[in-house]
Amino acid sequence: MTDLTIVAGLSGAGRSSLAGVLEDLGWFVIDNMPPALVPKVVELGEGRGEDSPMALVIGREIALAHEELRSTIENLKAQLPGLTLVFLDASDETLLQRYEGTKRRHPVTGGGGVLESVHAERELLAGIKDMADIVIDSTDLTVHQLRERVVEVFGNLSGSSKMRAIISSFGYKYGLPRDSDLVLDCRFLPNPHWDPLLRPLSGLDAPVRDYLLESEITRHYLEELRRFLEFLVPQFERDGRSYLSISIGCTGGRHRSVFLAEELSSLLRDLSLSTTIRHRDIDR
Repeated sequence: MTDLTIVAGLSGAGRSSLAGVLEDLGWFVIDNMPPALVPKVVELGEGRGEDSPMALVIGREIALAHEELRSTIENLKAQLPGLTLVFLDASDETLLQRYEGTKRRHPVTGGGGVLESVHAERELLAGIKDMADIVIDSTDLTVHQLRERVVEVFGNLSGSSKMRAIISSFGYKYGLPRDSDLVLDCRFLPNPHWDPLLRPLSGLDAPVRDYLLESEITRHYLEELRRFLEFLVPQFERDGRSYLSISIGCTGGRHRSVFLAEELSSLLRDLSLSTTIRHRDIDR
């Protein structure tokens, strides 16, 4: 059948927002899907006769039927190798703020306030999150940024079985990315920040690139990364992954990590992967 994606996640983490973006991308989307109906809808979807990928976004009953949904996903993964499970996550504090802003009742009763309900739902859905192919953490994302993230992940997915990569540079001083498959550290490389002429520039500028490539350590690190990726990418593809998120960090996220994110993208393109680059902290 056409590519199938199931969207699950915590209440308030952005499931419906993701559904709207997929619709804009031309997907056939069913939002607020009761878990019990997933097998039947998948069966009916096999006869749609359409080329557009299909997404089933699980509704508010997800936590109450988590065991049934987990079993359903396990069965579907065995039947449909192309199935992708996406899990929407967010921090407890963010979910609490969002619920307090809407005044809606949380679908899980945790025996106390909203925060207790969030904790209870997170525990119930831990097994489903562990099964996810893609985890998107919306903690620090506005609605527009969430849209950008979804487009990055799914925008070119339709009709392609080749794995895609999203590469992010970041600064450790601003915190680690929340939804990376692989995090690399480059803080041991020579730091252009200490050169007054290079400090105002970024890793996108040729003088910074030249400065870093003058170092034997940098060149050796790039060679080791190339070998590592040549080994890693086929393993992920063999496992049926359609998406790989790699983050690479330096202290401030402006020079070394930006340069290496661009180099990583080039290395992955040499391996025939489509790549998207995000520089999270380049303007801080």
